[in-house]
Amino acid sequence: WHHLDANGQTLGRLASKIAVLLMGKHKKTYTPNMDCGDFVVVTNAAKVKLTGKKLEQKVYFSHSGYAKGGKETPVKRVLENNPTRVLELAVKRMLDENKLRAPRMKRLRLFAGEAHDFTQRFGK
Repeated sequence: WHHLDANGQTLGRLASKIAVLLMGKHKKTYTPNMDCGDFVVVTNAAKVKLTGKKLEQKVYFSHSGYAKGGKETPVKRVLENNPTRVLELAVKRMLDENKLRAPRMKRLRLFAGEAHDFTQRFGK
């Protein structure tokens, strides 16, 4: 189990650290076709830092599959509605798109504030 504090950290750099821990690339026993990663608990996910003009300009795009079914959501609105979603999407998109992505994402625990449910794991 790993505990990371996202307060003031850059979104992409933090997401890449989390992705490495979830995949298990930091271990000697890493194998690409095996799921050997660890649990990652991230606190203060709402206080993650976006560099440059990303807060005003970055847009998430999704498509329903129907004609004209495209939908754009600005990152500012995503941060207001669900502050942990921005970090979750960044980590999810850094992981490989295969059968191992879902179990790896299940091991990621994001919390908007300082409090979390895993205090006994870290002895705090």
